[in-house]
Amino acid sequence: MRSYRSLFRTPEFTPFLLSFAASAGAQTIGSLALGTLVFRATGSPLLSAVSMFGPQLAQLLGGAFLLSAADRLPPRAILTGLALAFAAGTAVLALPGLPLQAVFAVLLLQGLVASLGGGVRGGMMNEILTKDGYVLGRSVYNMLWGLTQMAGFATGGVLLTLLSPRACLLLAAALYVVAALVTRLGLTARPPRASGRPSVSATWRTNALLWSSRPRRLAYLGLWVPNGLIVGSDSLYVSYAPQAAGTLYACGALGMFVGDLVVGRLVPPVVRARLATPLRLLLAVPYLFFFLRPGVALSVVAVTVASVGFAASLVLQERLMSLTPDDLAGQALGLHATGVAALQAVGAVLAGTLAQLTSPASAMTLMAAGSIAVTLTLVVLGGRDGRAPTVRRGGAPEVAAATD
Repeated sequence: MRSYRSLFRTPEFTPFLLSFAASAGAQTIGSLALGTLVFRATGSPLLSAVSMFGPQLAQLLGGAFLLSAADRLPPRAILTGLALAFAAGTAVLALPGLPLQAVFAVLLLQGLVASLGGGVRGGMMNEILTKDGYVLGRSVYNMLWGLTQMAGFATGGVLLTLLSPRACLLLAAALYVVAALVTRLGLTARPPRASGRPSVSATWRTNALLWSSRPRRLAYLGLWVPNGLIVGSDSLYVSYAPQAAGTLYACGALGMFVGDLVVGRLVPPVVRARLATPLRLLLAVPYLFFFLRPGVALSVVAVTVASVGFAASLVLQERLMSLTPDDLAGQALGLHATGVAALQAVGAVLAGTLAQLTSPASAMTLMAAGSIAVTLTLVVLGGRDGRAPTVRRGGAPEVAAATD
């Protein structure tokens, strides 16, 4: 499957994307509103960053205890329930006078239930699309995320000049309800992909199996750590340029969109397989420029160019799927999504702490330097593997190069 026409002719793919778009729009508008609300109340870059990205840290707990449900429960029911849970939690966050401790308690609960979302959506997309349509479908999914972020953060920035942060949070809650309705009415009820009841022990056993393969470990680390450190830099936009944070987030989403479009649609598969390292370096290098404390215009250029590098996730996800049997796809993608979310939250906490001790600009530069160092280390470690075993969709092992 190499054309968008054939992709969108696939039954259920359009409502699948629409439900995701509504949920992603709610997330972007809600997180910007909450980050602004917390920053206005506390003046703390750390607490503002944690309020926007902290729920993702709680996904570590969900990934450790709940992920087996991604393959063992009906996917439509899970996605509908998640959207409704987020609608309720976001409405609670909009309550006037809610103590800061209560805000973070709600965010913790949201992070726990969100740990299932990535795996369930990834597994469902695997079922909706043919095997050769996964990369193109995933690139469209990522591009939609970028477009929704652009629209969400730009709209959120405008709304925050017209409405209170709490009113914006209520709007986000309404969008989550829309996502639940589209999921329930637009997608077919499917049985679980794997047999057995979801349990903590099943989650741990499968996570251990997924982690036992060195090539899969390197793919996971490449997906998680460089990305997480750069998102830590992103979490400081509100404290770096409070009046232009929405613009910076929107331009970052634009760069992400361009990267996914080019890598997912235009780059041949043979070339794409070698782009993981260059794209991860592109993701970090422009942030070194923040050491000079540029103004908004130059910051926008740096953020946009850097965000093209997020397309490295397409290359590495394709590699991860080639190393994973079909019946583990949901949990494998859930582990990926949980790790990405958790490392992004760790990055936000680390960046916020560094910003408290130094400045937002210095913290962004240090996070970028750390991302570059991790990427180069993974290149060295990956080079030792030579040729690594992969898994065909039929389950028979084959050999493929484990290079970038």
